[in-house]
Amino acid sequence: MVAKKEIMTTQSESWEMLLLFTRYPRAGETKTRLIPVLGEQSAAHLQRTMSEKTFAMARKLSRRRKLSLQIHYTGGSQLEMEQWLNGKTTCIRQVAGSLGDRLIHAFRAAFAGRMLKVIAIGTDCPALTPDIVENGFQNLADHDLVLGPALDGGYYLIGLKKEDPALFSQIPWGLDQVLNQTLKRAEKLGLSVHLLEPLADVDRPEDLCHINHYSDPE
Repeated sequence: MVAKKEIMTTQSESWEMLLLFTRYPRAGETKTRLIPVLGEQSAAHLQRTMSEKTFAMARKLSRRRKLSLQIHYTGGSQLEMEQWLNGKTTCIRQVAGSLGDRLIHAFRAAFAGRMLKVIAIGTDCPALTPDIVENGFQNLADHDLVLGPALDGGYYLIGLKKEDPALFSQIPWGLDQVLNQTLKRAEKLGLSVHLLEPLADVDRPEDLCHINHYSDPE
């Protein structure tokens, strides 16, 4: 379990926010594409492990950079999330709709809270490190949009300096054209873009070879 005092900073002087998108690790309802090879319990355990590793990564980053952290979840209840995270982490239920709808809502709320740089990540990327996320924040100083390309054609990280719903509208979520479509949309919007290093997500059976990339973020 991860305690709020370990992974979250809420200082008023923090103008950067990291949004962590995850799913409550209930067997049969998470990592469903991996259930045929892992089974329901093992797939849920993998989801829990990947989420907790990502929370630990965020904790390390928050020790060296002033960040506000939020966990945006789907599946499970508020009580279950609070019990999982020891009751001391800000957990916000994702709104209904597509991933694009959920990202629009989360970024809009963050910028309404006077954040100047906002990055959203998932919990499916074993090789994601504090250095990579920090690089994303640093590059937002000179770019409108930062993207972390995933090897499956999506992205594992997206960072913005202002709300831009058009980046998330009518995107073919779950397909291998997500990154390309987002880049085309950014070009039409006249946004300057910085690409981070490509990394692998773990969503499908063929991705399981990447789970050994986890290292202790401590």
